Parts: sequence; C-alpha cells; structure tokens
Amino acid sequence: MSLIHRRLNRYGLSSVSARNSQIREAVNRNDPTESLLLFQEMKRQGFEPNNLTFPFVAKACAKLADITYAKMVHAHVIKSTFWSDVFVGTATVDMFVKCNRLDYACKVFDVMPERDATTWNAMLSGFCHSGHSDKVFSLFREMRLGEISPDSVTVMALIQSASCEKSLKLLKAVHGFGIRLGVDIQVTVANTWVSSYAKCNDLESAKLVFQGIDKSDRTVVSWNSMFKAYAVFGEVFDAFGLYQLMLCEEFKPDLSTFINLAASCQTLIQGKLIHSQAVRIGTDQDTEVINTLISMYSKSGDISSGRLLFDVMSSRTCVSWTVMISGYTEKGDMDEALSLFHAMNKTGVSPDLVTLLSLISGCGRFGSLEIGRWVDARADTYGCKRDNVIVCNALIDMYSKCGSITEARDIFDTMSEKTVVTWTTMIAGYALNGIFHQALELFNEMIDLDYKPNHITFLAVLQACAHSGSLEKGWEYFLTMKELYKINPGLEHYSCMVDLLGRKGKLEEALELIRNMSCKPDAGIWGALLSACKIHRNVKVAEEAAEYLFNLEPEIAAPYVEMANVYAAAGMWDGFARIRSMMKARNVKKYPGESVVQVDGKNHTFTVGERDHAEHETIYHVLNCLSMLARDVHMLHKDMFTNLP
Repeated sequence: MSLIHRRLNRYGLSSVSARNSQIREAVNRNDPTESLLLFQEMKRQGFEPNNLTFPFVAKACAKLADITYAKMVHAHVIKSTFWSDVFVGTATVDMFVKCNRLDYACKVFDVMPERDATTWNAMLSGFCHSGHSDKVFSLFREMRLGEISPDSVTVMALIQSASCEKSLKLLKAVHGFGIRLGVDIQVTVANTWVSSYAKCNDLESAKLVFQGIDKSDRTVVSWNSMFKAYAVFGEVFDAFGLYQLMLCEEFKPDLSTFINLAASCQTLIQGKLIHSQAVRIGTDQDTEVINTLISMYSKSGDISSGRLLFDVMSSRTCVSWTVMISGYTEKGDMDEALSLFHAMNKTGVSPDLVTLLSLISGCGRFGSLEIGRWVDARADTYGCKRDNVIVCNALIDMYSKCGSITEARDIFDTMSEKTVVTWTTMIAGYALNGIFHQALELFNEMIDLDYKPNHITFLAVLQACAHSGSLEKGWEYFLTMKELYKINPGLEHYSCMVDLLGRKGKLEEALELIRNMSCKPDAGIWGALLSACKIHRNVKVAEEAAEYLFNLEPEIAAPYVEMANVYAAAGMWDGFARIRSMMKARNVKKYPGESVVQVDGKNHTFTVGERDHAEHETIYHVLNCLSMLARDVHMLHKDMFTNLP
C-alpha cells in the first residue's frame, strides 16, 4: 500500500469532498507535489474529481510551473463534465499563464462559454508579465465591451503595462480610471502606482501617491516602493530621510528596504551607513543584500571592500560572481575580472548572459581585444549562442571599440536576425572608426529594408558626418530626423551639429543653433564650440562659450586651459594671465593625462611627466630610437622631393 494511500485511510478520506480538502491543504502549505500525488491516488481509487478538485490541482501545477503536469491536468479537465465551469476554466487559464504558455492559456480562454472578471484578469496578467503591453490594452477594451466590471487586479495589470511602455500619459489615464473605479484607496494599487510613476520618470507623482496613503494602511511594501523610486533617481538624501521616518513610525525594514537603499547610494559614506544599518538589523548575511552591497562598493570606487564581502560569503550565486566581475570590468582591471571568471567556472557555477555581457562590455571600454576574442570564442560553450541577438550586438560594439571593424562586420553579416539596435551598433562602429561612407551606406540599406531608425541611430549617423566633416550631409540627416521621423533632437544631436559647424569654421552659425535649441545646452555643447574656437582662433565666440562653461563646471580644468590657449594663440597675454589667476583663485587643478597600453592581456598605465614603470628605461630607449628613425625617414623623403628635377 502506498504512503499516500495509507494517509488517505488514516484520515478516513472516503469521499471526494474529504480528498479535496487534503489536496487544498497541501497546496496551501506550499507542497504542490503532494497535491498532485493525492490527485493521482484519488483517480486510481475510482473517485471522480469535481469542480472544486480541478482548481486546487491547477494551482499546484501553477506553483510548480511545469507544463508537462499542466497538460495532464488539462486533459483530465477536458474529459470531465466540468470543462465549461467558469472556476475550472479560470484556474486552467491561470495555470498555463504561470507555466509561461500563453498560447495554451489563450486557447482555453477562447473556448470558455462563460468568463468573469477573474478570468479576464488572469489573461491580462499573463500578457502584462510577458511584456505584451499592446495586447493588455486590446484585451481590456474587449473586456469592457463584454460589460465585465474591472477591479483592482485589472487596474494593476494596466498600471504595470503602462510603466513597461514608460508612457506617463498612459499611466495618468489609467490613474484617472482607477480613481473613477474607486480602487485608488487600496494600498496594493497605490504601491503599484508609486513604483510605476518612478519608472516613468515622474518622482513628484510617486511622492504624492505615497503621501496620499493613509498612515494606518501603509505596509512595508509601501515604504519599499518609495525607496525604490528614490533609487531610480539617485535621491539618497530623501531616501535616508524617509528611512528615518519609517523607523519613527515603528515599521521594521526588511531585505528589500536595504537593497533599495543601497541601490540609491551615490557616495561611499552613504553606502557604509546603509551597510551598518543592515548589520544592526541582521539582514547583512542575506545573499541578495550582500550582492547589492558588493555592487554599491564597486560603483563607489571601493572595490577592495566589495571583494572582502565577496570573499567571506558562505554561498555564492551566479549574481554574486557577476557583480564582482562587473566591478572589476568597470574599473578596467580585466586581468582580475578574467581570473574571477575562471574561478567561477571551477566552482561549477555557470555564467549567464549578464556575466558574458559584462566581460564583453569591459573589453570594449578598455580596448582589451584579445580577451574579447576569447570571450567571443566561448560564448557557445557557456550556453549563450552566437545567434543570440543581444550577445551579437555586444560583440559588434566591442570589436568596433577595439578597432577591429572587420570582425564586427563579420558578426553583423552572419546574424540570422537583426534589430534596429544591431544596425545602429554597426553604423556607430563605422562612425567611431572614421569610416564615413560605409556608415551612411549601411544607414541607407537599413532604411530600404524598412527598419525604423531611432534617436540613437541618427546620433551615430551625425557622428559619422562630424568625423568626416560632411556638413551638407549632417544638415540633411538632422532635418530628416526632425521632419520625416518626428524625433526631437537631444543634447548629443545638437553637440554633433555644433562640432560639425565648428570644424567648418562656421562659429557664428553654431552659436545661433545653440541659442535656438529646444533644450538647455549643457557643458558638452559649449565645450565643442570652445574647442572649435581654439582651432579657428575666434576669441569673441570663445569668450561667450567659456563663460557658460565656467558657470556650469567651475571646478573642471579643461575649459580654463582651452580658453587660456585661445588667448595665447591670439597673443592676448592679459587674458591668458587672467585665466591662470581664475584657476588659482577657484583652486582648479589640471591633472596630467594618462594612457593605457595592453600587452599580453595586462594593462600598463603611463602618466604624462612620470617615468615610474618598472621597465621605463627600456621603453623610453626604444621610443627615442623610433623617434630618431622617424626623423631620419622624414628627412630622407624631404631630400628626395627637393632633388627632383
């Protein structure tokens, strides 16, 4: 006699009702496997499930998210007389949604003779979580036409879909609908609005919703939603103030509280303060909290503290390894990042897509071509095949930034699927490497194939025009972006046009463009104009550009140095002396430039005016020899041309 059978006899479960109770209890205590075993034994003993049995069993399958079991349960439902029951049908739809099989859920939904609000909500939630926002609103319109009354669950699905689209206008329309429906006072709905407004870059609305929640109704989730909103905007001081208020109102912070607070930190002092609070509350041993703290320390420039936390972790997940590897790649220490990557494999933890993307991104940022090739060669080995469009896009970007445009194009040409991001990345690669004609040819090919360019695509095209000095083409694409594709130029687009006009010496025209911008010019735009003034020795325009830069970035040395050089080139030594005095008075320091050279996978840093490298004598001896050789070759060529008849 089986264990399940003995249990049934022990409890005297001789009726379907009693067996349903046992199945329900197993589901409620989060033991879905036992629920399915009980259901299986029930069928073996000849008891026919009823309309209450199937919802419990479907819920068990949903918790397991196992499509094989879900199909088996569905087969039993179809064979029964309860397939048309609204509760059974709804549970079946929800089961397939939780198993990530929306196609099966749709089939069940379509043949249901009767549907209630819960049925529609199950489908809406399924499309929402799978990212099909357009389908959510389309289905909602059908629901309204069917005269089904929506509820708070419906509204939350609409809120989340609007936030996924990052459409503030749509989100506010849903908010108005929720108020009319009367569900806005429910704390779960309000919490969702707080986080959704933050995702749509409207922090003020998020604050208003949070403040509108009655103090007696607030939950830890309410506070955490607001902490997460502050983290999105990096408003750490407001987050700390809210944290103090939370403690004053005697709410106990949980793991999410510290994760969101750590994510909002901008400085090392703030991060350490949050870390100390986590230790005091006793949440510092949680793996997810430690991962967030490692990331925080790495981004704050204290990678040693991050590594210390990593080294003492009792158990590490793929995320733990990835955040530590990412910390080293952001710092530029590709040697240590690669060493950790090897150690990760030795421990049996398989890297995921984020791990590989982090390495690829680091290789591109710091020009580590050989390491990038190594990661590329092993992309298939680690389960991220080269036909993965995200990986391929990252590889194209990496090879382009490392100067190997041929390898970037090889990947582009062999991709079976291309997105707008793919085309844009390849165009940007050509622009970065100064290959103007290929960039524009690829852009025209993209348009011919009916891909719709976005603002980043046009930025890449304008950069190509700027690098080549093609002013006519630059104006053409700038106007096409605005008039044909209705894309409003951003700061970077204007910066490209100012740079392009500046290269051509059209400084007054560049100044006029800046004055008529649809957004406020930043330091990058005024800096581009000032650099052009230095080339063309235009003191008048340079002074105006420099004045803006001194106000925008009073502690940055570059604009002072540029303006001093403009005065020096014009022989205006009084102006030169005035700039030097300003720098001294404002305590502006000019830091020496650095170059990084990679040899055999290791980075070597060289600073202007310093010779502290271990092999500096050999290096500078070779450099002197190369300089002499170059001078001799130049003199030889000069003599050859001079002596020509």
